[in-house]
Amino acid sequence: MKRLAVFGLAAGLAFGQGVATRSVKPAPRGKPSGLPFPARFTDVAAQAGLTHPVIYGSTERKLYILETVGCGAAFVDYDNDGWLDIFLLSGTAIGGPPPGATNRLYRNNRNGTFTEVTDKSGLRRTGWANSVAAGDFDNDGHTDLFVTEWGQNVLYRNQGNGTFADVTQGAGLGEKAVRWGAGATFIDYDRDGDLDLFVSNYIAFDMARTPKPGEVGNCNWKGVPVNCGPRGLPPAKHWMYRNDGGKFVDVTAASGVGRSGGSYGMTAVAADLDNDGWPDIYVACDSTPSFFFRNNHDGTFTESGLERGLALNEDGMEQAGMGLGIGDFNLDGHLDVFKTHFADDTNILYRNDGRGNFDDVTLPSGLGVETRFIGWGAAIQDLDHDGLPDLFYVTGNVYPEIEKTLPAYPWKTPRVVFRNLGGGKFEELIEQAGPGVAAVHSSRGAAFGDYDNDGDTDVLVVNLGEPPSLLRNDLKAPDRHWLGVKLAAVRSNRSAIGARVTVRYGGKVQVQEVASQSSFYSVNDFRLRFGLGAAAVADVEVRWPDGKVQRMSEVKADQYVTVKE
Repeated sequence: MKRLAVFGLAAGLAFGQGVATRSVKPAPRGKPSGLPFPARFTDVAAQAGLTHPVIYGSTERKLYILETVGCGAAFVDYDNDGWLDIFLLSGTAIGGPPPGATNRLYRNNRNGTFTEVTDKSGLRRTGWANSVAAGDFDNDGHTDLFVTEWGQNVLYRNQGNGTFADVTQGAGLGEKAVRWGAGATFIDYDRDGDLDLFVSNYIAFDMARTPKPGEVGNCNWKGVPVNCGPRGLPPAKHWMYRNDGGKFVDVTAASGVGRSGGSYGMTAVAADLDNDGWPDIYVACDSTPSFFFRNNHDGTFTESGLERGLALNEDGMEQAGMGLGIGDFNLDGHLDVFKTHFADDTNILYRNDGRGNFDDVTLPSGLGVETRFIGWGAAIQDLDHDGLPDLFYVTGNVYPEIEKTLPAYPWKTPRVVFRNLGGGKFEELIEQAGPGVAAVHSSRGAAFGDYDNDGDTDVLVVNLGEPPSLLRNDLKAPDRHWLGVKLAAVRSNRSAIGARVTVRYGGKVQVQEVASQSSFYSVNDFRLRFGLGAAAVADVEVRWPDGKVQRMSEVKADQYVTVKE
């Protein structure tokens, strides 16, 4: 891989290539298990009414890294009717916004279709949107939205009548300078009952000072001139805001987050990764070590990614961290991490030892067979209800212009499923998982949820320059059961962000947590679904964000249960 330097700054790598000085050879593919995979994904976006393309710069040639990153999406029940609605972000184009360049809100019609309600909702906005985080920051029972952008981040208050109000300035989140807001997550880090806010930033980007492809001779990838960055462009710092009764106060310095320095931050997830009952923050960072902000229980964090094993891969190398899936892949009751990376490198799977120390198990798990694609939105979800969480991620290139010279690196690539075989082993599936997985697009964000309320996990995918994909899971496994858990907090933290659900079934145990953001810049269904395999009942334990615990025994399978605080 060729190193880049941008207008005389420190040597670096092309976008996403902050990994190693050599390409990683894929591991030999093992013999397929031959087991049937009953989950098949079909793209039903057109018939569901999702027909507007997601605009994010040119699809012919990217002049700036700003055009390459793309954006996320959300599965969110904004009107509290029990059905997931869709919020889709959008970018614009260099030189001015083309027609249709706007964020969009779609209301679920409860029959497999959606109606766009963007103009009525107050969410129409054109710019370079990146990520979305969801949560009820004012504890009024309605889910609010926070959107990061290159420019001005925006906080939208859900007014409970189908509309949203931009309350950014009044909430104390107005910016005096242009920032490239990247990942973001609501988090009750001090466990006082209201949602605070963490925001990662990507690059201190100035279009006027950034050269275009060909203007700097060493901004190339495999010999092809491409846009410059991220290495050689100034990294950005990350920010923490404390919620004081609906007003946000900058506590970046006081919380210790500011001591971490700059990095190319991307997706941010808040979850209790060290099992101490307090939410931590993990940030996937591109071409720089990823950050793990461990909660000290006193309003401060300590960045300990390197010590905990989450900063680098097992070879001690930085990677191109983009998307994050959080879940319990090996059923030991601890949250593990799946992180997506650039082409010619492996995506990475970190196993949690239960004390917040992580081991890179990418190669022994079988993930090393795939290095062809650039990975983005991702999840650890049980797609086929066999009781073993699988891996799903979407892919897409960042350089549409290189395909003519390097056909092995096409602009559009498929989605990927790694089926969990148990025992810490996975096998790769593409065509076997259905036409919606095998179809090629240049995808970015992905939201995971049950939009048709049939109990299985569907996937909403952002495709650059095309309409989104809505991958309906046509799961046919009548001998397999599932359980969905919806948490209803009534006193504080009404979204139950950070609540942990532990389910025991058929001698197995699995944990999940409610997260404000995950995947790549996206929001998943706040309802947590567990595949149970042959088990027809399960025991459920809920640990609420304030530490209180509730338990239910022998809950019948194949239903959503609502647990009230």
